[in-house]
Amino acid sequence: MEADLLALIVADPAVSHGQACIRGSRVPVSVVLDCLADGMSVSEIVTEYPSIDGSGVRAAAAYGARLAREELIPIHTAP
Repeated sequence: MEADLLALIVADPAVSHGQACIRGSRVPVSVVLDCLADGMSVSEIVTEYPSIDGSGVRAAAAYGARLAREELIPIHTAP
């Protein structure tokens, strides 16, 4: 399941200066993590950023959790 979620995280040098973003959007993972840290619910985040869904929010959380473990995480780059 986590691998499926992490597949939703991509980096494209042409989008958001290459920051990790939710696939199919321009929403950086860091923005989603900030929203979660501020206490926003998944539904509130999806309402605020309609280009992502609950899976995207969970993917951002999974990516952040992996980073917190200091593991090297390869992410997909856009073609």
